[in-house]
Amino acid sequence: MSELLSGFKKTKPFLICVDSDGCAMDTMDIKHKKCFGPCLVDVWSLDAFRDEILKRWNDINLYTMTRGINRFKGLLLMLEEVNERMQPIDGLEEYRKWVESTSELSNASLKEKIGSRDGICLKNALEWSIVLNEKIAQLDESEKLPFPGALEGLKAAHEAADVAIVSSANLQAILDEWKQHGLLEHTDIVLSQDVGTKAYCIAELLKTGYEKDHVLMVGDAPGDYDAARKNGVLYYPILVSHEKNSWDRLKEEALSHFTSGTYKGAYEDAFIKKFLDNLQA
Repeated sequence: MSELLSGFKKTKPFLICVDSDGCAMDTMDIKHKKCFGPCLVDVWSLDAFRDEILKRWNDINLYTMTRGINRFKGLLLMLEEVNERMQPIDGLEEYRKWVESTSELSNASLKEKIGSRDGICLKNALEWSIVLNEKIAQLDESEKLPFPGALEGLKAAHEAADVAIVSSANLQAILDEWKQHGLLEHTDIVLSQDVGTKAYCIAELLKTGYEKDHVLMVGDAPGDYDAARKNGVLYYPILVSHEKNSWDRLKEEALSHFTSGTYKGAYEDAFIKKFLDNLQA
């Protein structure tokens, strides 16, 4: 357990875990379209396939059931397509083994894996991750805004429950963006990609004493839903292209169902159906 998690103390009977990019912050599209995909093309010198790669990167990471996938897993999916249909990717198998075996999908873990190895794909993956973090930091503040209704929803959530950010995004980016727009003050702990998977983070938070039906994961992607299911906790979706309505409904209706014990069952199931249909439309 990380020092951050070990120092966290439960203060309320309820816990709400909230994802960042694409859920509270309207930053997912801009980061993938301006940073993630273009940096991949540049680091691997794939300019001849730029348009096709950028389209497929966005499909994988934004518009299908792999939306919100960890950056290193998304990179593996894209590189496998490039290797199969465009040009060979040297060292791809070594990178795949790291993704599938590491206990922590992060820059630090990847750097430790590389050591003195001459693994070109591993090194490119680390360079890509570092460069895209720099590109994200350089985005204009006007391009990194919370969704309408998110601040009000988080404030209401924090009045009713402890609130944890559970995200696969870069820690510094989360801290900067949430503080800039007044969201951070309505949270109790920030768990990013460096701590572990979302499922791991929720599992560790449960150890501090929450009952499973007193924990709600708020997210926009299948990975958020899966993390909730793996831990047996409740799930509330922020629907892609319907974010404001989702946040408004959380504040005005879903929170009271959650804290009164009437969320689980038909009420939650209806949300999940809408969530899955929305991504498969």
